[in-house]
Amino acid sequence: MGLFSSSTKEVPVAASMPQHLAIIMDGNGRWAKKRFMPRVAGHVRGVEAVRGTVAACIERGIPYLTLFAFSSENWRRPADEVSFLMKLFVKALQDEAERLNNAGVRLRIVGDLERFDSDLRQAIAAAEALTASNSTLTLTVAANYGGRWDITQAMNRLALESPAKAGHYTEADLATYSVMAHAPEPDLFIRTGGEQRISNFLLWQLAYTELFFTDLLWPEFDAASLDNAIASFQTRERRFGRTSEQLSLASSDKQVQQPDA
Repeated sequence: MGLFSSSTKEVPVAASMPQHLAIIMDGNGRWAKKRFMPRVAGHVRGVEAVRGTVAACIERGIPYLTLFAFSSENWRRPADEVSFLMKLFVKALQDEAERLNNAGVRLRIVGDLERFDSDLRQAIAAAEALTASNSTLTLTVAANYGGRWDITQAMNRLALESPAKAGHYTEADLATYSVMAHAPEPDLFIRTGGEQRISNFLLWQLAYTELFFTDLLWPEFDAASLDNAIASFQTRERRFGRTSEQLSLASSDKQVQQPDA
């Protein structure tokens, strides 16, 4: 069984602060172009925005942060940009691993990592090993990741390891084999850059996630921007299939059960 239940099967405990934040960091290239800079300059600046967002999550007590760094479709970008991104990934891992470790951050890199070269895979393994015992924040970076790929690889692994159960698999069975099995489902999804789609990101996990879209480009996203997204999240009524009346009744029952001070 996985560590976390599915929101389509059980009603999660409501929290005013999201416990898992998932972000598509869009707009690095456009940020650079607006400043008459090469697109790759935007990616460099985007690393700084990641650093600030990690710090902001720690300050706000958010225990899980998942960032979409490189999708399985991003290989279609110009070859020189992809090459730069791979080199930047290695450098960021080398530069940031110690900083993350000192802040109590556990780093996880998820996706089809076999396509990366040996230098990058070694950098990933070293950073994950260094931070493995940390618990202040679990930072997951999705690299060469796609939601459909995740579901497919999970199904294949499940079928190989539990063939006798074919035809009777459950959500819990499949979720255990997802590369995101170490984290609960996201409460809040943010996409910067003005686009309003999830682009093959965490398809299974976003079933009941609250969505927030902003026109801000990723290098412009800061702690105040995060607070705006959280403020929007806090106005949402998260019903998980129930009615508003059921939520009100449950809230009233909970207040009645509270002992007197």
